[in-house]
Amino acid sequence: MTTSAIPEGVKRCSGSQFILWLLPAFLVLLMAAYAMFRVWGFGLNQTNMNDAYGFALWIWADLAVIALGGGAFFSGFLAYIMGVKQVKNIINFAVVLGLVCYSMALLLLGLDVGQPLRGWFIFWHANIHSMLTEVAFCLTIYLGVLIVEFIPVILENPKIQRIRFFHHLSHNMHEIMAVFAATGVFLSFFHQGSLGGVPGVLYGRPFAFREGLFIWPWTFFLFTWSAAAVGPLFTATMCRLTEIITRKRLVKDEVYQLLAKISGWMLLTYIIAKTLDTIYWAAVTAPSAGFSLMSFYTNNPLYGIWILIAEIAICGFLPALILITRKGRENRKLLFAAAILAIIGLCINRWAMVLQTLAAPLKPFDEWFMYSPAWTEVITTIMPVAVGIIVISLAYRYLPLFPQERELNP
Repeated sequence: MTTSAIPEGVKRCSGSQFILWLLPAFLVLLMAAYAMFRVWGFGLNQTNMNDAYGFALWIWADLAVIALGGGAFFSGFLAYIMGVKQVKNIINFAVVLGLVCYSMALLLLGLDVGQPLRGWFIFWHANIHSMLTEVAFCLTIYLGVLIVEFIPVILENPKIQRIRFFHHLSHNMHEIMAVFAATGVFLSFFHQGSLGGVPGVLYGRPFAFREGLFIWPWTFFLFTWSAAAVGPLFTATMCRLTEIITRKRLVKDEVYQLLAKISGWMLLTYIIAKTLDTIYWAAVTAPSAGFSLMSFYTNNPLYGIWILIAEIAICGFLPALILITRKGRENRKLLFAAAILAIIGLCINRWAMVLQTLAAPLKPFDEWFMYSPAWTEVITTIMPVAVGIIVISLAYRYLPLFPQERELNP
């Protein structure tokens, strides 16, 4: 008797419907592959990056997806280290999201390097004085940790489970997963922080430069804090989007509400710290370099003062206050509206710390440096979305991602 590759007790669409669903994502992936070929074949002149914008759209996307993928390490911390049982009902999905985010982040970095064949220089000729070296090491190792965490989920496929060796391997790997979760938390703390530390130490860029706490600028801690706060909200939002698309309930509301409560308090404490950081920067750090607050904002819609207001007030305090209240969490529409605002706020923060840092003039007679990404940059930046659709769809169809699915969909 043959065993179906689809997990027992759940329903999935037909094969033809599934292929039709994946087709647009594959088309985007093909276009992105052609863009990557042009960048790697002809160089970075296929982009609109220049001397002012050595870091551009790719690096913004890189920092954003790494932060959003932080839901994997923080969910693992809650599930395996803190023993929060409800989180285990969404941890497999968090690992899949993290795997997509981190693999795509490394691919985008490979594009921005321009010569990926020399990528091994990072490890063999490491610049021990650069935080980016530590970021490269931690990102690579943590991607390996995510792959290890994903292996037992793959082994849960019904056909693979029929093989006795893989059945026992899956069970044994689940038993030691707390070790990998702890390793992931350790690695994530440093690479998330160091990504924030890079703009923080740029004393020649007053918009990003921050004072230090011990040997790190404040941005080191703010980046880690924001990723841990918003990452779980991104996981919950993507899970809810999967529910809407599949028209099924995949996790109980208590899981969403618990993640929202934890993230809400973390977001509130983060945004208070971010506000204090901004006040000190505007009142002390920037004036000491000869700049006022409005020196770093312009009428251009990409770099207006609205960015600061949106990040701190609309996408910071507002969602945090909704999520820390029981009524806000119990209202599903309000909960996910707050989650989406928080996600947008995090992306705005990374946008400002990467692109606005480079755009702001450094001398009184300088003009704002404008930048418009080329199509090769845009399509490859969209590529993680297409890859995410493909990987999550395959994982949802063939792997038991959601332990509560059968119970919620009898």
